[in-house]
Amino acid sequence: MSGLLSLLGWMFLPNLVTGWAQSLYYGIAIRAGDPKPQPGTPRFAEHRRRIHILVVSLYLLYTIYEADYELQRSSSFYADLGVPLSATEREIKSRFRRLAALYHPDKASSSSSSSASDVNDYFVHLKTAADTLSDPARRFAYERFGPDAVRWQHCVTIRDYVARGASITVPYYGVAAVAMYAMGLFGYLDWGRFERWLVLASVFLFELYTVSRPGHPAVLTRVVNPVLGWLAGRPPYLPFQAIEFARRLSVTVYIAFSQIGPLLTADTSGGQVLVGGRKVVGEEAALQQGLERLEATVKGLDGDAARLLETEMVPYAGDEEMVSKVRGKVKEWLVQNTIRSDPMVRDALGRSFTKRRVDAPSGAKGNR
Repeated sequence: MSGLLSLLGWMFLPNLVTGWAQSLYYGIAIRAGDPKPQPGTPRFAEHRRRIHILVVSLYLLYTIYEADYELQRSSSFYADLGVPLSATEREIKSRFRRLAALYHPDKASSSSSSSASDVNDYFVHLKTAADTLSDPARRFAYERFGPDAVRWQHCVTIRDYVARGASITVPYYGVAAVAMYAMGLFGYLDWGRFERWLVLASVFLFELYTVSRPGHPAVLTRVVNPVLGWLAGRPPYLPFQAIEFARRLSVTVYIAFSQIGPLLTADTSGGQVLVGGRKVVGEEAALQQGLERLEATVKGLDGDAARLLETEMVPYAGDEEMVSKVRGKVKEWLVQNTIRSDPMVRDALGRSFTKRRVDAPSGAKGNR
C-alpha cells in the first residue's frame, strides 16, 4: 500500500518540484542581467528534462533509505535477545535466563518506574522470541515469513509453514501481475514493459528460493550482510526482511520506469519534453495556443451575430427607408448601452461633470 501511495503521489508532484528546482537553478547559475532560457525553447526543455531526472532520482534514493530504516526500526528476535544469527539453542536459552533475571515482572517492577503492563509485555515478548528461536520449525518460519508466522495455527513442521507461506505469497504476485497487465492495456506502462515483468519475476524467484532453502541465501550471507555491517555497523538482514526490501525496491524501480525512463529518450529539440507520461509544453507555446483558440471563438461569435442580424432584418427586405431607420436605432442602442457603459467612458463623463459650475442655474453650460 505504501508503494501504491508513493506511485500515486509522484503522478502529480514531480512537475511542481521540477519547476521550483529549475527556477532555483536559474537564480543561482545565471548572473543578474543575463538572459534566462525562456519556456518553449530547446535549452529550457533540456534543463527541465535533466532537473526532473535528478529530482526523481533523489526521491527514489530516499525511498530506498526509508525502506531500510523502517526494517531496522522494527528490529528482530535476534536483536532483542542480543544473540547472533548463528546462535544455538543452548546459547539462546542461556541468554534468555540472564534477561529474565533483569526483566521478569516480579523483579523489574520493584526497580523501575515503568508500568506493570509495559514490563509484563516486554517480558512476554522476550519469552516468545526465545521460544521461537529455540524451536527449529518455528525458527525457520520466523526467519522467512516474519513475526506473523509465529501466530499461524495448525503449523507444526517446516512443510506446514512453507505451505502456509506459499498460500499467501502466490496470490500477492498473482494480483501484482494482473494489475500490471491491466495497466499495460490502458497504456500506463508503455516504457519498459518487458523490464517490468522481468523485475516482478526476479523478485518472485528470489522469494521462492529464500523460503524453500534450509539455509539463508548466499547473496545475504556473503554479500549484503557483510557489506552492511562493514559500512554502517548495523545488524544483518534476515530473509523475511530481505524479501520485504526486495518488494519495496521493485516498486521503486517501477516508479523509475514511469518517471525517468521516457525522459532518457525524450527529444527536447522542439522546446517540449515528456514528463510523467504526458507532454509538457513551454508557457509561450501554451499561451499562443490559447490565443489561437480565443481568436477562433471570437470569429465564430462574430459570424453568429452577423447571421442573427440578417435574420432580424428579413421582414424589412426591400424597404431601404425602414432598413436605414433600423440601422440608426441599432447604432443609437449600441452607443447608449455599450459605449456609455464602458468604465473608461463613465469615468471621463464623471470628471467632466465635476468641472461644471456648482452655482450654475439649471440647464446652463460651460465651466470655470
